[in-house]
Amino acid sequence: MTSRAVVLGGGGVLGIAWETGVLAGLAANGVDLREADLVVGTSAGALVGAQLACGLDPEHLYARQLEPPAGERRPKSSPLGLFRMVWNLSRSKTSQEFGARMGRIALAARTVPEAERRAQVARWLGDEVREWPDKRLVITAVDAESGEPADFDAGSGVDLVDAVCASTASPGVRPPATIGGRRYIDGGMRSPAGVSLAAGYDRVVVIAPITRGGGIMPGVEQQIAELGDGVRTALVTPDPRGWRQVVGSSMGNLLDPARRAPAAELGRSQPSAEEVAAVWRD
Repeated sequence: MTSRAVVLGGGGVLGIAWETGVLAGLAANGVDLREADLVVGTSAGALVGAQLACGLDPEHLYARQLEPPAGERRPKSSPLGLFRMVWNLSRSKTSQEFGARMGRIALAARTVPEAERRAQVARWLGDEVREWPDKRLVITAVDAESGEPADFDAGSGVDLVDAVCASTASPGVRPPATIGGRRYIDGGMRSPAGVSLAAGYDRVVVIAPITRGGGIMPGVEQQIAELGDGVRTALVTPDPRGWRQVVGSSMGNLLDPARRAPAAELGRSQPSAEEVAAVWRD
C-alpha cells in the first residue's frame, strides 16, 4: 500500500500564511493533502501541520489569514539576531552544539511571558486543534540546554499546544517552551524542514518557505535527495519575485502580521497543483 507524507517547513508568520495559501490552492485544484499518512511540522510548519493533520478545511484557514491583524503585535527582532544565528552556525561543529548555542541566546533573551505566547499559539491554532489527531503528526524542536533534537507526537505525552509553542520558539524573539521541566526552542534550529522524518514513505510533498541550510545544518534539497531514488517527491517553494515583494528587504518582516494576507495570496496562486498531483495521486 502506498504511503504518503507531507512536510511543512519554517518561515515565521508569513510562512504560516504562505503555507496555508498553498494548501488552499492545492485543495481548490483537487489535491487534498489532508489525506496524508504522516504530517511533519517544523516552526511555522508545526502550526500549519497541526491544523492539516486535524482535518481543518484549508479554505477556512486561508480565509483566516486574510483577516486584518486586529491589534496583533509584531515581535521585536533585529539584524543582530540573524547575525548571531549565522555566526553560531559557522562556529558550530555539530548540530547539537549549534542548538545549545542558540538555546543560550533564547534563555537569556527578554521576550513576552511564556503564558502570553502560549495563549497566542492556541488562538492561531483555533479551538478545533487541542488534541493530537489520529493521523500521525510529528513536530520538531530543540532542547535549549543540551541542543539535542526533540520530536513530539501523540505518544510523547506532550500537550499539542505546548509542542507547537516549542517548535515556533524563535531564539531571542519568542520565549522557550517549558515541557516536563525542560526548555525547548524552534525546530528550525536543526533544519528548515524535517524532511528526514519522512524516510520510509513512498511519496513525499515538501512545502517550504525557506530551503537553505548552511554549515552543519542540512538544506531541504539535501534531505530530499537522501530519501532515496525510489521515493516520489515534490518540493513547493515561494515564487522568488513574489516572495521578495511580500517580505521586503528585511528578514525580520517574516514576523510582520500586516504582511500576512499578501503572503497567503501568494501561496494560493502558486502554480504547483500539477506537480504535486503527479506525486500525490496514483
